[in-house]
Parts: sequence; C-alpha cells; structure tokens
Amino acid sequence: MYLSPAIQIVLGLLVASAMMGVLWLLQLRTRNAGVVDVGWAAGIGIVGLFFALTSHGDPWRRVMVGALIGAWSARLAIYLLVNRVLGQPEEGRYVALRKAWGDKAEFKLFGFFQIQAVLVVLFSLPVLVAAHADRVGLDAWDWLGAVIWLVAAGNTALADWQLARFKRRPESRGKTCREGWWKYSRHPNYFFEWLHWWAYVPLAVGSGYWPVPVAAPLVMLYFLLFVTGIPPTEAQAVASRGDDYRAYQRTTSVFVPWFPKNEGPAA
Repeated sequence: MYLSPAIQIVLGLLVASAMMGVLWLLQLRTRNAGVVDVGWAAGIGIVGLFFALTSHGDPWRRVMVGALIGAWSARLAIYLLVNRVLGQPEEGRYVALRKAWGDKAEFKLFGFFQIQAVLVVLFSLPVLVAAHADRVGLDAWDWLGAVIWLVAAGNTALADWQLARFKRRPESRGKTCREGWWKYSRHPNYFFEWLHWWAYVPLAVGSGYWPVPVAAPLVMLYFLLFVTGIPPTEAQAVASRGDDYRAYQRTTSVFVPWFPKNEGPAA
C-alpha cells in the first residue's frame, strides 16, 4: 500500500500522539517521566518503519532505510528503558521540571509529551524522504549511508558499554569515566548519535526534498549543544561529582572526540 507523503505524515503524527498519551498516563502511576525518552526513541522507529513500508521509492532502498531506523530505534529504546526507567528513580531534569511547574506539572508534562510526538515525526522525515527517493536499485550513495550508520551506531553502543562497565565498579562511585571514548569526549554517546543522522543524507540523494535529511542533524546538534542534551547533563554531573567533573571539563572535548589536554590549575 503506497500513500502520499501528506497522508503518511498525518497518520504518523496520530500514532505518535496516541503513543505519547498512553505513556503520559503511565508516568502518572510510576512518577517517572523518563519514559518519554523511551517513547521518543521507539516512536521514531515505529513511524520510520511505517514510512518505509508505505512509500513508493525503490523497494530495496526502503528495506535498507527501514532496517537502519528500526535497528537504531530498538537499541536506543531498550537501552533507555533498562538504564533510565525500569527500577530507576526519575532523572534529575524531570524532578526539576516537576518542582518548577508545581501544581500544573502534570498538565504541562502532557504538553511536553505531545511536543515529543511532533518531534518523533520531524525526526522520521529523513526516512520518509529516503524511502521516496526515485533512484533505481542500491548504489554507492546507499552504501555510504550504511557505512556511516554502522560507524555511528557501533560506537554509540561501545561508548554506552564503556560507561556502564565503569559504573559497575564500586570504586567508581562519585568519579568520572575517562575510559575508552570517554577519554576523548565528555559526551561521545551524543556525538555518535548525532553522526547517525547523517546516514540518511546519502540515502536520500535523488529526492526533491533532499534538504530535509540535511536539516535533521543540524537541528539535533542544536538540541544537544544548547537545550536538552549537554547543558542539563553537565549541570547534573557537576552537582554530583564536583571538582572531579570540573577537572574533566578542563581537559576533555565537550562533543567531538579529540585528544585530551594537560590539566592546568583549577580556575
């Protein structure tokens, strides 16, 4: 069944909105709004797969882009569910939102969840564009996208594993991970997640809406650097690890992996 992009977007938004509504009801019982992050990751996979299945582009490209977004979504959603939600206290940023919003917290959280539904669709648009690309058969552009995806997804998983291994050690309590990718970037997981979004740019070559996949990583970069990614994460890290994290900030690249600097005197 092939659908027009407009109908695909409307249906995708309805599905994402309904899913976020259910998750908002769930957090009323669990008091853990972090489930919204699981929903965001899973929602992109669900909507992305729907876009791949109902588009009219080359079938092999649709299979490829559907598999890539589905695998990325499943890994991230499971990781967030296990490490941030199940048996875990609510993250500090959501605790702070509840405190700031006071009696209107649940009402505003509902709006926040619905905004995430819109973002689910927006970040699924690169898949939609790639799935409608009219190039016949897989070519070098498609394999370039697959290579970017493999590098990004593989190293995201590696960075997450390195951090989890560090945290499991009793002696790591109150300390900052400086192992593996974390020696070269304070947020290697964010960097490789961002790199992942560039995979859909070569896959979409040949589409009239090719700028859309280019916009996705640029928007993601803004969110990571200035809104929901690095700022609250670093504020929480400084609050919990103090001078150890401040020293880490002085020596280690904030985003793009690079060789660490020699630590100078504390400011």
